[in-house]
Amino acid sequence: MTSAEKAKIAVKALDSKKGEDIQAIRVRDLTILADYFVIASANNTTQVKTLADEVEYQLELLGVRPNHVEGYGSASWIVLDYGEVVVHVFYKEAREFYSLDRLWSDGEKLDIRQLLGSEED
Repeated sequence: MTSAEKAKIAVKALDSKKGEDIQAIRVRDLTILADYFVIASANNTTQVKTLADEVEYQLELLGVRPNHVEGYGSASWIVLDYGEVVVHVFYKEAREFYSLDRLWSDGEKLDIRQLLGSEED
């Protein structure tokens, strides 16, 4: 499975559980950390956990497990590290504070509407 396919599945999983302000940023040319960062916001810590759980579930159905997971204790920022794709699920205030969107603004933002389109895309 390619990194782009993993990012697309993560975006769809976040959208299915009402994640807000979902961004997928291609950072491959900017860092060795990952090919894509997927970022989403939640309205409360319960939703942060729900969003992260759904991403894990949907990728695990395809045999993809995270290399590392951080943040379930506080649930204000959960990071799911899939190697070439890193998923960040934030409580809204934490996202504003850390401002990863701004930090990685030189990356290529993917069109979320296309990622959420039909499976034939």
